[in-house]
Amino acid sequence: MSTKSRSLLSIEATAATLEKLINALSNNQKYTILTFVDVSLFLTSISAAISFEWGFGLMPMEMWHQSEFVILEIAIKIGLFWAFGIYQQILRHTGGEFIFTIAKAVAVSYLAIALIFNWITPPVIPASVLINDGMLTLILVIASRLSVRLTLGKMRDVNYPGKETCGVVIYGAGSAGCILAQALAGENDKKLIGFVDDNPYLQGRNVQGTRVSAPAELLKLKATIGFDEVLLAMPSIEGQRKRDILEKLQVLGVPVKTVPGITEILSGHVSVNKVRELDIEDLLGRKAIAARPELLQHDITDRVVLVTGGGGSIGSELCRQIAKQQPKMLIVYELHEFALYQMDMELGENYPHLTKVACLGSVTDAQAFTRVLTKYGVETIYHAAAYKHVPIVEANPISGMTNNIGGTLNAAQCAIACGVNKFVLISTDKAVRPTNIMGATKRVAELVLQGLADITSHNTCFTMVRFGNVLGSSGSVVPRFREQIISGKSITLTHTDITRYFMTIPEAATLVIQAGAMANGGEVFLLDMGEPVKIYDLAAQMIRLHGMEPHKDVKIEVTGLRPGEKIYEELLIDCDAALPTGHPKIFCAREAKLCWKDLAPQLTKLLEAAAECEVTECVSTLHHLVPEYQPMGQYAKVKYKALVV
Repeated sequence: MSTKSRSLLSIEATAATLEKLINALSNNQKYTILTFVDVSLFLTSISAAISFEWGFGLMPMEMWHQSEFVILEIAIKIGLFWAFGIYQQILRHTGGEFIFTIAKAVAVSYLAIALIFNWITPPVIPASVLINDGMLTLILVIASRLSVRLTLGKMRDVNYPGKETCGVVIYGAGSAGCILAQALAGENDKKLIGFVDDNPYLQGRNVQGTRVSAPAELLKLKATIGFDEVLLAMPSIEGQRKRDILEKLQVLGVPVKTVPGITEILSGHVSVNKVRELDIEDLLGRKAIAARPELLQHDITDRVVLVTGGGGSIGSELCRQIAKQQPKMLIVYELHEFALYQMDMELGENYPHLTKVACLGSVTDAQAFTRVLTKYGVETIYHAAAYKHVPIVEANPISGMTNNIGGTLNAAQCAIACGVNKFVLISTDKAVRPTNIMGATKRVAELVLQGLADITSHNTCFTMVRFGNVLGSSGSVVPRFREQIISGKSITLTHTDITRYFMTIPEAATLVIQAGAMANGGEVFLLDMGEPVKIYDLAAQMIRLHGMEPHKDVKIEVTGLRPGEKIYEELLIDCDAALPTGHPKIFCAREAKLCWKDLAPQLTKLLEAAAECEVTECVSTLHHLVPEYQPMGQYAKVKYKALVV
């Protein structure tokens, strides 16, 4: 081992020992040590101030004569330092605000000292001594704190030979960037290389002692100094501007992470220094539209609300949004025990004053569902329970039809029987010109509600909301792509041209509630999903933002379309049928439907065939109910035949 390596090891060992000793001290022990240090600093400052006034030779005699003043002054300073919380500060994590706090404590202490000794006639201490003492105290205390911070920082910076430190560039030199830089100061494995900001006023200046560069200098900065990661600290930007910044950062070949959005920070759920991986929301850059409170409250506030499938992706978010609107009672109806348990625990922790009920059951069980509606007097139902994974339902068509069609029919008829005011079905864009069993069953579920809405002998308002993929839901491509990238596997997608509409789960749930509030009965509401996203481009972008190159570091493998999968999804059967509503993100369509007299016997035939596991008969009936259904794979051979009831 070289002499240099041995020296580094010795320094590291010493630093590690000192840090262990510091960490081993209790808070009271640290407070006591700091108090004694400050007492010595106060003695030094008053001694120097007296020496300036009477000369260094007379200082011991004057200190003895003024001993009462010295003791009282030190006691006042210590008391006020405790009162201002100076000893409770964690030096390694504090910013420049501690200097202002110390200055306030010193100023107040000398104001108190001046007032006390001004009562004595004649004054025993000249004003010049107090002024010099105050200035020296301020300088010595601040210098001692800065020395401690510097020492702690140097101790963290000492590394063994070969120990890696991640060089970080913060994009954004505003308040979020400064908070993030302070947080990084406490990290052992992160080193701030510099700030980057597109504000010309900040470029070339120093923020917290670190230079701010222009975005155009990033490649040069990487080539000269080098860095391993970019942290995007601009929580308030969104839309096209965020997309433009992320596209520029992709060429760097380093991972890009971000701080939470401004909405998350203001809500108190996370702090600005909570760095996270980029999500699809960041890549899409969708601009959030403020919700209308009167629509959110319309069917929820002071009402008994039930959510079927309340433990699923959409159902659970509906429960969270509903809980915020202060319902009289929230009933979570879920078939899967663990999902119900998780949702019940989460609601209990986050909304302790919410009256809630966790009901374990299936919407296909009409008697059990009716008992719940009757017992609690349910007024509003959000029907999110469904089997939605295309390949799974394609392989299990009977279960899909029984749950998606039979379950919806059961729930809707129970709602009528129990006098429920509003029934909102969560539908999907896969119900439009479906090529799979799942999409066809969801279209039939829409037909059920459209048919029942036309019956005038009941007072239940039926409506449905149709939208595309939600980000982060079970089965979403985004978490799967992220897992594949992190684990070093190839990304797999089914087709190079496949596109999908995307929306965040909270955005979808909020819009569902608002759309339901606008219903008069029988409408199909459509959510504005923005522009469709090409999944191949999304995969390539995710790879680049992890600091890698597609096909070089991470391969993209095309596996072929799965049974029933479409390349493109649509939201409308008739593209001319969409009408605007009072909400900019919600549209309304009145599409072709069947009257209940014609629909009911066909539903009976379909569900009887499902009970007998007659797959061919079921698919043929789906053909009849949904003429635009174009089955693929094995079901493409099932011939359409006229219905005989």
